[in-house]
Amino acid sequence: MTPNNAVLTDDFGRKHNYLRISLIEKCNLRCTYCMPADGIVLSPKASLMTADEIYAIAQTFVNNGVDKIRLTGGEPLLRKDFPEIIAKLASLQTEISITTNGILINKYIDVLKEFNVRKINLSLDTLVASKFHSITLRNQFQSVIDNLHLLLNNDFKIKVNVVLIKGFNDDEIIDFIKLTEFLPISIRFIEFMPFAGNEWDRSKMVSQNEILDQVQHHFPESHVEKLEDDKNFTAREFKIKNYLGSFGIISSITNPFCDGCNRIRLTANGKIKNCLFSNSETDLLTPFRNGEALEDLIAFAIKNKKKVRAGMTTIEDVNNPALNQDNRSMIAIGG
Repeated sequence: MTPNNAVLTDDFGRKHNYLRISLIEKCNLRCTYCMPADGIVLSPKASLMTADEIYAIAQTFVNNGVDKIRLTGGEPLLRKDFPEIIAKLASLQTEISITTNGILINKYIDVLKEFNVRKINLSLDTLVASKFHSITLRNQFQSVIDNLHLLLNNDFKIKVNVVLIKGFNDDEIIDFIKLTEFLPISIRFIEFMPFAGNEWDRSKMVSQNEILDQVQHHFPESHVEKLEDDKNFTAREFKIKNYLGSFGIISSITNPFCDGCNRIRLTANGKIKNCLFSNSETDLLTPFRNGEALEDLIAFAIKNKKKVRAGMTTIEDVNNPALNQDNRSMIAIGG
């Protein structure tokens, strides 16, 4: 079938070929920037997409031009039917990747290899076990480290996602970059972003400029190499001369990359979010269960995408709680 790219093209000419599907709202960690301290109200099980529904809805997107799918959560590996979901999606002949906290990787590594899921984004916000517990409220640091090395030993392509929070882990920026000297990984520093219940304020954010200041103070200028960014980049990429790996900065707040955005998000309860920061959602699961076609709904959601950060065009907009908290919690969106 020839893709109808018009369905996934917005009014700014951006073609959306990258679908991020949240499989589950639950997680086995309690990261404070992702989940509110008092938890969230979970969607009833009956309102979550089944494996067959995930496949069928994803197929509609693929038929209209999606060629990359990323599985997120919550923690996607908590889905007991994860192997079934992967098997179904693999039949769509698209690139499949996952974002995970890494705790259950050892349980599912053979499944990932069987269906050629080789690109893994692993969330790890600190290299200090005690700090890991303080941010996640769980004692799983060693499991994550062991599974990171398990993935590397099996030739997976790894990006390590690090959400930077001032006063918590901004003193580890150089330590993370030093990991890339001998490990073929990409460290991705992510500016702390506002979502419902995560007590965001601008003073906690470590900006792109602050990250680069640390890098330039520690490494000789001639050793810091700027890499070419991908067409639809989220991270501006760098590497230290002669290091095996690289590092990137995802600066959604101070230096957004919306012009090249090609991403659509599908929540675990079957709703499209056309932007991570958007408070508007389009329900696909209910009409799908009613036997309705989805293309017009998808096109409507894409056409209504704002040019920048769901309409928050300035730092002042992002800093406004009336705007930045009118959204789901990150765990209910999908990473």
